[in-house]
This record gives sequence, C-alpha cells and structure tokens, in this order.
Amino acid sequence: MHDYRLMNPHRGFLCLNELDFGAPLKAPMASVFRQKVPNPNTFRTMVLESKRYGALEGLKEGLVDGLGGMEEVVVFVKEMALLDRGKTGVYWRLKQEMWRETVGYLDQVAEGERRWEKEMEDYSRRQEEEKRRVEDWERQSSDGRSKL
Repeated sequence: MHDYRLMNPHRGFLCLNELDFGAPLKAPMASVFRQKVPNPNTFRTMVLESKRYGALEGLKEGLVDGLGGMEEVVVFVKEMALLDRGKTGVYWRLKQEMWRETVGYLDQVAEGERRWEKEMEDYSRRQEEEKRRVEDWERQSSDGRSKL
C-alpha cells in the first residue's frame, strides 16, 4: 500500500468503478479504501456512485497528499526524508500495525486462495480417477461379455 500519493494535476482521475462493470468490492480491497479514504462519505460516494475525482477534488477530499509530476515527487520524497524512514528497522512493523485490518484480510485471502487451489487439485484428481475407472470398465467390457 502506498504511504503517500501524489497525482498529476493535468490528467487522470481516481475512482472505484466496480459498480460500472459489475465487479464485487472484495473485503481486502474495501479495507484498503476504508483505511485510505479519510472521509466515510467520500468512500460511500466512490463505491455506490462510481464518482471520478480529478486531481484538485482528490486533494480536497484527502485522496491524494499532493499534486505534481515526477519533479514534485522527488522534492516530496526529499522533504519528507522518506528514504531515511526505514533505517530504524521498525518502519515495516509500524505500517503493519497501522494497516492491521487490511493485513488480516489479505492473510485470509491467501489462506482462501490456498484452500481454493487444494479444492481444484482434489477436483482434478477425482476427475482423473473417474476417467480411469470408466476406461477400465470399457476395456473390460470390450471382450464382448456383459458386466450385468
């Protein structure tokens, strides 16, 4: 997850357009936006209305921390001393605690994905076993004698 967001003021927009193309907003992604969008009304508008926010409106709503291109990003990184933040060795732990809810959802997704993969493997194994049993039965039946 991005700690800070800067947006080009001349192009682009921010939105959650899942509603427009009929996709669910799954728990991990919803959690990211709930924690990153500071105003619950803005979050609601993004989700339920698929509203697009340009750079200025995004800044006003707290969706971005600043406006600019690559030069402004480099200045922002230097001013915030972002390259030095990780030197104490606890930056990642602080972020993990800050985003605990989202990390939990992401951990559950990984677990769910592993469970899904195992179920698919089991399904494939069952399909192969069923196919093998039919082939065995057909081979045994091909000698002209009825199995009934």
